[in-house]
Amino acid sequence: MGFFIEDGRPIFVQIAERIENDILEGSLPEESQVPSTNQFASFYQINPATAAKGVNLLVDEGILYKKRGIGMFVAAGACTKVKEKRKNEFYKQYVVKMMQEANKLGITTTQLKEMIERRDQTDG
Repeated sequence: MGFFIEDGRPIFVQIAERIENDILEGSLPEESQVPSTNQFASFYQINPATAAKGVNLLVDEGILYKKRGIGMFVAAGACTKVKEKRKNEFYKQYVVKMMQEANKLGITTTQLKEMIERRDQTDG
């Protein structure tokens, strides 16, 4: 079946996100070796070049680094970098859109905060 999520995002982006998730969850700690692109390709039944593209995204962001002749490793500070990246994405994807919709509906920032706090209280 391969590694496909029905959200339309390219597979290499999903590979990069999977690695980021493993870093955030602690299953890929800093300075640990990341599976090879051939291992990703075999496991997810994708082209090795596609897997390499996903890994290289994270290299470009300073989340992974290459040790020549050995493989790819999780960089020091990678977890912090991934968290900051995800927080920025969360802000753009959810908070900005939520504020735009709230403005359309005439919901003030105070009312929005009250809605969020009310939700927190019902979950606990």
